[in-house]
This record gives sequence, structure tokens and C-alpha cells, in this order.
Amino acid sequence: MSKPVLFLKNASIFQRESLILSEVNVSINKGEFVYLIGKTGTGKSSFMKTLYGDLPLQEGDGEIVDFDLRTLKEKDIPFLRRKLGVVFQDFKLLNDRTVNDNLLFVLKATGWKDKKSMETKIDEVLGKVGMKTKGFKYPYQLSGGEQQRVAIARALLNDPELILADEPTGNLDPQTSVEVMEVLQDINKNGNTILMATHDYALLLKYPSKTLKCDENQIFEVVQKTV
Repeated sequence: MSKPVLFLKNASIFQRESLILSEVNVSINKGEFVYLIGKTGTGKSSFMKTLYGDLPLQEGDGEIVDFDLRTLKEKDIPFLRRKLGVVFQDFKLLNDRTVNDNLLFVLKATGWKDKKSMETKIDEVLGKVGMKTKGFKYPYQLSGGEQQRVAIARALLNDPELILADEPTGNLDPQTSVEVMEVLQDINKNGNTILMATHDYALLLKYPSKTLKCDENQIFEVVQKTV
């Protein structure tokens, strides 16, 4: 058995002094597509933030892409994030730069130097999300769905071992949500591991997969009923 890309044992998630989730036991293996569901305020975002180093793990054991979350130091967080792809609900694109320059900015910030390699990589990730012809455009010239595709492309730049998608369809209409979901499904079929927080239950029915639920300070796996 290969080692899980994400592993938490008897972990407690805190937001400052407040206990958000307790006794968290989660394991995600390479190549899995996993949903994280739960009502607003049940701890989905706090859980995600702990995984990418925004909140410290104060109790229990946790490991993500070979980083120990309990001993994670401030200086290690940029290196952790290079091995993760993070996709947010609100895209977080730089509006004063074109799509290509948004991606170039990330590559330079994560230590890429060779111009040709960077251009090739940008072309490759935009191709994966069906945005190859839109590299010259600015984010404000794109629809919400297109902006989220670019955000997914950005998450793929450093060949992440795990993609954390936090409500990636939260700001999109149902049709666009399906299009973005198709992109994520394709990426997963190509071998990328994905953990996606969502409150869009229609997507869970359309694309059933392993599901974790946040409820009453706990995270547990839900057995999906086949429709």
C-alpha cells in the first residue's frame, strides 16, 4: 500500500482558542477524489486552512504530502504549498495581469527561472482546462467559469500531489459548475488527488465519490446511497 497523501489521526482543529473539530481521523490516498461536505459553520474552511498551513494543528497527528502538520514551521509553509494546488471560491486572480502573467507570477514566485520552460508549462496547464486561447485576456474579461478554470490551471503549475478545492463552484451557476466539475474530473482521471469542499449536493449525485462530512464538531465518512 502506498502512503496516504493526507493523514490525520485524533486531530483537533482550532480557530484561535475555539475548538472547531475534534477527534478527526481522515486518510486520503493518491489518486482519490474526495468531497468534504457540511453546512456553513461546521468547520470545512477551518479544516482546509489547517491542511495548507493557515491554521496550526495543535492536537493529534497530521501529515500532508510528507509534511508533518504538528511540527510545521512558518518557513516551511511556502514549500508545503508548492506541493499542494489550492483552488478558492473567489478565484484570487490578479486583475491587473493577463491570464498568462498570472501564471507566470506563480512560477517565478516558486523558483522557476527558465523562460522557455515557463512558457511550455503555462501552455500545458491552460490546455488541461480548455483555456489555451485565452492567455492574453485579463481576468475581468472572462466569465466566472473561465476564471475558475484559470485558477485550476494555476493550481496545477507545480504538479501538486494534492489539490485542495475550497468551494470551487460556490460562485458559479449550475451549468458552469458542471463544466468546472468536468475539468476537475478529467484532472483526477489523469492521476491528481483532489479534496473538494462543497455544499453543492447536485454535484455529489452527478459525480458520486468518497465523501467526508463535517457535523457537530466531527468529520466522518458518508456512505452515499446510489440514486
